[in-house]
Parts: sequence; C-alpha cells; structure tokens
Amino acid sequence: MAIATINPFTGETEQTFEAHTEEEVERRIARAQAAFEVLRETSFAQRAEWMHRAADLLEEDVEEAARLITLEMGRPIKGARAEVLKAAKGLRFYADNAEQFLAPEPLADPAAVGASAAGTRYAPIGIVLAVMPWNYPIWQVLRFAGPALMAGNTGLLKHASNVPQAALYLDTLFERAGFPEGSFHSLLIPASRVEGVLRDPRVKAATLTGSEPAGRSLASISGSEVKHVVLELGGSDPFIVMPSADIERAATVAVTARNQNNGQSCIAGKRFIVHADVYDEFTELFARKTAALKLGDPFEESTDIGPLATEGGRDELAGQVEDAVAKGARVLAGGKAPEGAGWFYEPTVLADITPEMRLHLEEAFGPVATVYRAESREEALRIANGTTFGLSSAVWTQDADEQEWFIDRLDAGAVFVNGMTASYPELPFGGVKDSGVGRELAAVGIREFCNLKTVWRG
Repeated sequence: MAIATINPFTGETEQTFEAHTEEEVERRIARAQAAFEVLRETSFAQRAEWMHRAADLLEEDVEEAARLITLEMGRPIKGARAEVLKAAKGLRFYADNAEQFLAPEPLADPAAVGASAAGTRYAPIGIVLAVMPWNYPIWQVLRFAGPALMAGNTGLLKHASNVPQAALYLDTLFERAGFPEGSFHSLLIPASRVEGVLRDPRVKAATLTGSEPAGRSLASISGSEVKHVVLELGGSDPFIVMPSADIERAATVAVTARNQNNGQSCIAGKRFIVHADVYDEFTELFARKTAALKLGDPFEESTDIGPLATEGGRDELAGQVEDAVAKGARVLAGGKAPEGAGWFYEPTVLADITPEMRLHLEEAFGPVATVYRAESREEALRIANGTTFGLSSAVWTQDADEQEWFIDRLDAGAVFVNGMTASYPELPFGGVKDSGVGRELAAVGIREFCNLKTVWRG
C-alpha cells in the first residue's frame, strides 16, 4: 500500500509521501535511544509537566487534528473532535497517575525472605515500537504513547499507510511539548520493513493494534527475538439482550455500539443475541433506528455515518453481506452500497444468520449488525462464546443474579452490563483468545513496558 492520503469521501488522492530511507530510519532509532538515556533520568514531575503540555497542544489543535482524521479515514467530524479530546484526557490521566502506578512496592515482612528490606520497583526498558491502525489514528496511538513516555521509555510509531498526515502530526507533538528530542517519532515505512526495525537490538518491545494476521506476524518476530509484545487484535463482540432489559434503551445504545466510527471499531457490538421473549420487539426497534442514521459528507455536522476508510474494506464488507443473503439471511435494514462517489455502505441489520455464512465467524468491519435469537441464557452464552475472538462483550439484564452469571462465563476481556463497550484510561483494555495478549490503559497498561525488578537488601 502506498503511503498516501486518499479521501474516502471522494476516492481522490490528496497527497502522497515518500517512505523514509534506511538512513533516516537509523537516524530516528538512534535519536530515540539517545532520548531514552535522558528521559529515564528525569523525574515524574518533569515528565508530567511535559505531558500536560502535550494535552494542552491537542486541545489547541483540536480542529486541525480532527480535520486530519476526517480527511484520511472518513470519521464524521463530531466524532473526530471527540477522539482528539479523549486522547488529551488520556495523556492527563497518565501525567497525574504514573508516579503512583510505578511506585516501589515494599514487602510487608522482609524478614520472611531473610532481608532487612525487600520489594519491587518498576524501571523503563527503552524504545518501544508501536504498530498502529487507521481507525482511531490519534487516540489509539496516544493511549500507548502517554504511559510509555511517562514510564521513561521512548516510542517509535509505524502508523497505517493511509493516515500519514496523522502520523506526521504525532511525530512532533511531544517535542513541541518539551520532551527530549527523539522521545517519540513516526517512521514512514511500509509494513514490509517493520521486521527490520523490530529486530534492531535497541528496540526492546512492541505493541500492535490491528488484524489477527498482523498480530501473529509481529508476535512471531518478537518471540524469535525474545521481546515483549502487547497485541490488541480483532473482535466480534456479543451484545446480549435478556427479557428483563430496558428494550428501548438497549436498542438505542445498540445502534451506537454498532455504528460509531462508521462501524469501524474492534470493540463495536457486532453480534446481537436476543432472547426469544423480546426478540421481535428489539429487532423492530433496532432496525428502525439503524435505518434512520444519516449517511453523508463526514465534514457535515449532521452526518451520522461517513464513508468507510478504504475501498477494499467497503468491498470486503459488501462481499460478506452478499454471502449471507445468498445463504438465507434476512435484511432488516440497509444491505447495500449506495450509488455515487465515496466508499459508503448503508447501516445494515441482518437476521437468520447461520454457521455457513462468513459473517458468523468473520469480523465485520463496518456498519453491519447480525441478530441472533436465543431461547435461553445458556443458548445466548453458547452463541456469544462460539467465536475465536474474545475482546469485549455487553449484556443487558436487570436481574442481578443473571448479570453475575454472564460476567463469570463470557469469554472476553471485558463485560459491560447495561451499557456499550468503551475504552477508559481508568480501566484495563484488551482481549483473550484471538483478540490478543496483554492489556492497555489503567495501571497495568503503563506496567506492560517496564522491567519489574525485585530488590533484596541484607
């Protein structure tokens, strides 16, 4: 894939970029290593001052940064602004909490190990390579960069090749805020050159958000180099609705859960599993509310759904729907790509999904929801867990015992009860099974790329 900004609303190439030469990549790695030697010696208070300034810059630049998101991947402008402001909040969270999260932890009874004092402490490890996706081109990167830099590490970003302007904006953000030169830089390189960077001995670890195949590849390389990885991969999240749920509210939230960011979210609700007692009521509301969403120019404030980020992604989604319909799925809303310019796909609801359909097991990365009928909570659970993915999940029920039953048994990295999955700086984020390894955000997120040292004093 060429490194270029291609406007998904028009299909026109706005700007192309030359890949960094090997010499430039080497220069950036060397600068990151030199910055690490400086940053690891700075105080948490100093890093926090710089990180707060980076958050200030994001807020000052909100219109510029949001415009880049909308231009490069088609997210409606109101959502793009929200993404930038969320990223600023995330930076402030780590500025304010990193020292506490990484504080030394003394052993309560050092005499038990024959010591006068003992415990653990966290130390930065060095350069961390981030391989990041296009669907949240600012937030996804900064939820890694904030904790990484606050821990005293430095970062190199290999961003998706269709969001180079977002990558270049982030390339200078932290230096503008006062961090040492080289603390965080973007590498404009194709995916084929990631392996060479990852095998560089100065690069100590990697994090990737993206597809399952990309995650497997990066994990394999990292494993051969004995380097730590955090992987946040695909998802096919279940959204379970039981009879005691507030059906009107559940249907309204379901529309947002499936269609935010044009449906291009790993943690979107994708499979809607509804108890037979409320199936007809829920599906009627869900389909009607979905059909009411407005497609259009993503720069228009009233637009709910913009174009998909790539033509290939739109065509893949269309193929999944066509396969399902050919095998008996019923279209309750949408179901096709509209005529005209732009990589649009109608917000779609499909029912009567069977295991023979691609959509039953594949991740649908766009505004397409599949609805399943379940006769019992046991059947709902079986459908929910019947996938290789396990990123997040949602369950709607007012029954406290039923809530606990699902929380205990859902194979997922998170369970949201009577709400939609979202990522918060305060809570860990990540999945199980083919949805990845490790966690981002909260205290565990900053500790992923630290050396946990045991300290014993005689």
